[in-house]
Amino acid sequence: MGFPNLKNKHAKDSMFTPSEFMAYQKKLGKYPKFKPPIGVIFCYDRNLMEFILENHKTTKVEGFYGEMYLLDETNGKVAVIGKFGIGAPVVVTLLEELIAFGIKKFISIGTAGTLQKDIKIGSLVVCEKAIRDEGTSHHYLKSSKYAYASKEMTNKIKKSLDKLKQKYIVGTSWTIDAPYRETVAEARQYQKEGVATVEMEASALFAVAQYRNVELGALFTISDSLAELEWKPKFHLKKTKKGLEILYKVAVDVLLNH
Repeated sequence: MGFPNLKNKHAKDSMFTPSEFMAYQKKLGKYPKFKPPIGVIFCYDRNLMEFILENHKTTKVEGFYGEMYLLDETNGKVAVIGKFGIGAPVVVTLLEELIAFGIKKFISIGTAGTLQKDIKIGSLVVCEKAIRDEGTSHHYLKSSKYAYASKEMTNKIKKSLDKLKQKYIVGTSWTIDAPYRETVAEARQYQKEGVATVEMEASALFAVAQYRNVELGALFTISDSLAELEWKPKFHLKKTKKGLEILYKVAVDVLLNH
C-alpha cells in the first residue's frame, strides 16, 4: 500500500480549510485582534523563548496555539511563536493558520542532531532540503525523497549570516517524526549520503510552504550527535544556547531587513 493510503489524494479538495477554521474563530470571538506581521519565527526551544522574553521587549498577542509575541523592536513587523510543542503536525497546523491570517514569510529555528563527525556542537546549519521521513508532508505533495526550502528565503538567510560574520554549513536534513525510532542503520545510510542533520519538522514545513506558495527557511544549531552511531546529547552546553541565540538574531534580521 502506498502513502497516502487513498490513491490520487493530491487531486482532491480538502473537506475544510484553514480559512474556514479562522472564520469559525471569528464567529466565536477568538479571531486575532492585531495586524498580521510581515514574518513569524517558529521557536521550539523553551529556554530560547525565555531568553527572548527576558532580553527583548515584546507584546503578547492571542489567537494562535502556543504563545505568540510581537517584537517591539520591529514595531510589530516580526513575531515569534513558541511553547506549542515539537514535531511536524503541530507546527504545520500553526503554519496553515498563520498563512490564512495573512502572513507570508516564516523562519523555523531550533536544535538538530548531527550525522557528520566534522559538524560540531553549536555549529550553525542552513537547511536547503530535507528528507521526508515524516507523514505530514505526503498529504500536501506527492511522495518524493526531499522537500526543499524556499530558495529566496534561504539566500536571505545566508546573506544575513555573512553580514553578521557567522560561520555556517549549508546542508540536507533528515526529518523524522519518531525520534525514539531513529536507528543505527538509518543514521549510517544518511551519513554516507552526506546528510548533515536530523530533526522533526523541516520537510513538512517546506512542503506546506511550497503548497501554499509562501517563503519559509530553516536554521539549526547542533545540540546532539549521532555521528558515532550512538546518541550523544549536548543540549545543556553553552555552545548550544549561544547557537540558538544567534539563530534568533539572524531570523529577525532576515524578516525585517531583507
